Amino acid sequence: MTVGTAMDSNIRPLLAKRAGRYREYAPSPALAPHFRCLWSHEIRTARPVAIVPDGYCDLLFANGRLFVAGPDRTAAFPPMMPGMSIIGARFAPGAGAAWLKLPLSEITGLSIPLSDLAPGKAALLEQRLSDRPDQATARSLFASLLSELAREEAGPDPEARLIFAVADQGSGRIGDLQQKLDIGERQLRRRAHHHFGYGIKTLERVRRLQRFMALCRAGETLPLAALALEAGFSDQAHMTREIGDLTTLTPLAMVDQLTGR
Repeated sequence: MTVGTAMDSNIRPLLAKRAGRYREYAPSPALAPHFRCLWSHEIRTARPVAIVPDGYCDLLFANGRLFVAGPDRTAAFPPMMPGMSIIGARFAPGAGAAWLKLPLSEITGLSIPLSDLAPGKAALLEQRLSDRPDQATARSLFASLLSELAREEAGPDPEARLIFAVADQGSGRIGDLQQKLDIGERQLRRRAHHHFGYGIKTLERVRRLQRFMALCRAGETLPLAALALEAGFSDQAHMTREIGDLTTLTPLAMVDQLTGR
């Protein structure tokens, strides 16, 4: 999401949704083709916050500015302070590249002012949002303004949803996907980079991590070895290695946070 900052190695970071009050909201019918969800986050900790990769790109409003948070390959540790209030909108698969008019591979791992990418959109949104200090009011206005912009935007390319769905299932059916899209391996890699910021193999790794997290949040009281297989890892050692690479945390630390232990 943003370039990481130095951390005290003795302080274990908190997963973002454990770092305060985080809520997601279903998009309106006008926004549903373009955004997976809208969200708000009130930070209530001074500890480092880990934002782990999920394969998405977000538009967010914080400290009076709008930013585009590009897709991440590994966890980001943006500077956050207690009392910080953020509202955001998570683009649907393929919608970020369409709205921003650029391949998401150009903003992977970065947080960039919207004014640098889409000055017209930034001017409309920032001017009207900056006068709304109350988060609930700002969130409602944010959704209304995005709905206005959505009228001028085409929906995301259907192929992006297909690529995301295959990576999300983790079934290894990339060959079937190439046949369905009638493209070769290199073309598929280029299109995944355009829509998601990286190739489909990386997207599969990211979505496997998210399956593991979803199992934990659902209260699956399974041994780590069973969790690894259920999430799609080859074994527990594979899970430990991949989760460490993607998040800097151990699977057990993530289970503790996600289950509230």
